[in-house]
Amino acid sequence: MDLLHGAIIALAGLWAGTINTVVGSGTLVTFPVLVALGYAPVVASISNATGLVAGNAAGAWGYRKELTGLGGQVLRLLPASVLGGIIGAWLLLHLPESVFGVVAPFLIVLALLMVIFQPRLQRWVARRRQSHGQGRGHAVVLTIAVFLIGIYGGYFVAAQGILLVAVMGILLNGSLQTANAMKNVLVLGVNLVAAGSYLIFAFDRIAWPVVAVIAVTSTIGGFLGAKIGQRLKPVVLRSVIVLLGVIALYFMIAKLLGH
Repeated sequence: MDLLHGAIIALAGLWAGTINTVVGSGTLVTFPVLVALGYAPVVASISNATGLVAGNAAGAWGYRKELTGLGGQVLRLLPASVLGGIIGAWLLLHLPESVFGVVAPFLIVLALLMVIFQPRLQRWVARRRQSHGQGRGHAVVLTIAVFLIGIYGGYFVAAQGILLVAVMGILLNGSLQTANAMKNVLVLGVNLVAAGSYLIFAFDRIAWPVVAVIAVTSTIGGFLGAKIGQRLKPVVLRSVIVLLGVIALYFMIAKLLGH
């Protein structure tokens, strides 16, 4: 890795770490950069995912205050997310990527609609919760949804944060910022599983200089993203999520069509 390539990767890692914390989809920045610099797609994907774990951890830590009083929710949802991630990582070793590649755009469209209409849907859920008791059914639905998104994240990685924010913004008690904080914790759990599987099954395909650069700069970006994200008004945060979701959708469809 020469100095110029290192600087480009560092900037990409910084940006990815920032938007991963605020929204998600940081992989849409770093992965194309690595491929453009000449890394094989598999090496780029594995090295990128491994390096971004540090940024995920920084973002989750930076958002920790938003999770005050939600320790029980974390203890319930994190195992579901991690278990899903383990299954997704296993599927990655046994199924072609095209399986989730076809499904992913439809999931992102659904997630974006949920984010756009999140205030209205959240009010509807709150009314049902008041009229039908404490809403244990919603907790079960949320846990199952997190588990399924964990499978998606362990397999396909891209835009799992948008899916999580969409679902939790509606079913999780609290604000969109609360949902975003929980998203950072759950994504960290899934990505740790994915990185662990790469270390065990694909160690020889990891470009460690790339991992080191992305780990350092995405960590800085993670802390920066936490500062920025917590200051965004709900409508602005929602707009950013939708914008990046549309960009993610474009790349997914382009990849599916072979462009």
